[in-house]
Amino acid sequence: MKQSAPSTPRSTSAARTSNAAALAANRAQQTLADPRWADVQGRHAAADSRFVYAVRSTGIFCRPSCSSRLAKPENVRFFDTAAQAQAAGYRACKRCQPDNPAKPSHAALVAQLCGWIATAEEEPSLAELAERAGMSPFHLQRVFKAAVGVSPKAYAKAQRRQRLQTALGDAQEAPRVIDAIFDAGFASTAQLYRDSQAVLGMTPRQYRTGGVAQQIRFGVAECSLGPILVAATAQGICAILLGDDADALVQDLQQRFPKAQLAGGDADFERWMAQVIGFVDEPTRGLALPLDVRGTAFQQQVWQALRLIPVGSTVSYSELARKLGMPQASRAVAGACAANALAVAIPCHRVVRNDGGISGYRWGVERKRALLQHEAELAPQAPRVARHG
Repeated sequence: MKQSAPSTPRSTSAARTSNAAALAANRAQQTLADPRWADVQGRHAAADSRFVYAVRSTGIFCRPSCSSRLAKPENVRFFDTAAQAQAAGYRACKRCQPDNPAKPSHAALVAQLCGWIATAEEEPSLAELAERAGMSPFHLQRVFKAAVGVSPKAYAKAQRRQRLQTALGDAQEAPRVIDAIFDAGFASTAQLYRDSQAVLGMTPRQYRTGGVAQQIRFGVAECSLGPILVAATAQGICAILLGDDADALVQDLQQRFPKAQLAGGDADFERWMAQVIGFVDEPTRGLALPLDVRGTAFQQQVWQALRLIPVGSTVSYSELARKLGMPQASRAVAGACAANALAVAIPCHRVVRNDGGISGYRWGVERKRALLQHEAELAPQAPRVARHG
């Protein structure tokens, strides 16, 4: 009887390599199919109380929100509790301390830092925040921005602006403007006045008096979408409003700037207005005009992201929230879109429901539909939905 030749060392090694590769591929497939893997990829702090994951190649287990380098799927194991991971022979990560139930999640920690920033007399430095959080400044910057959507410095600036707006709104006498500046956390009046256009859109005294002494040029005309109002400060276009009634648009502008001096546009403004109307009809050519954009730090971040959506494309509210690093903030993103006062220039009309349906446009769903249809015709090669990973 013919006997098979014995296996050579080379063939045995190849077989082992093949088996190891097949095992790794099977493990990777199991991890990718597990819904918990998405929480690990997104470093979702909300999942920290539900499970931990271990890494075979390092022998360490972590919280889902851990900022360590993402492991390869084939090396990942999931456990319901830290005790189970330890029983399997894994060590707790020293960075995220998954075996310490008293350690707050990133979300809770960031909430504590936000509270400190909001109540601090002086803006805390990044180093001070990092020391309080027990992280490196670089790591804290990443964690804070992932949770809030803006850097600690931008958040502190927004808090100062909000405190200043509240204090100025309550101030009835001119001397109290100075009190409001210091109460809001500005180191000096010079600092505030230097940054006042970015912080308030006008000087503190003008803001306190409802925009008095600030001149806003405006005009109302017809465009392809009906009546359109365009308004501008010395800094740039501050409003592009659409509607069915010209008088209602003017009233809207007056409510936004109740004590500003509203004036008709001069020849230069008329050219600006013509450019805006032309841009509504041909958005692909862009709008080369300065914008006077006013909003919170979060709103401005959303609006900047909107301006990056190509003509002819759309994103959903949840997609935009994920792109901003805040997958749970789709409602807040929708609120920022609704607060936009610069129609078309900040294209909030390019944000749709998760199912692609059209809704939620402050200037009317039919206008939104018409804008999207027109842009799709102008850019027929553009994808209907722009996906952001």
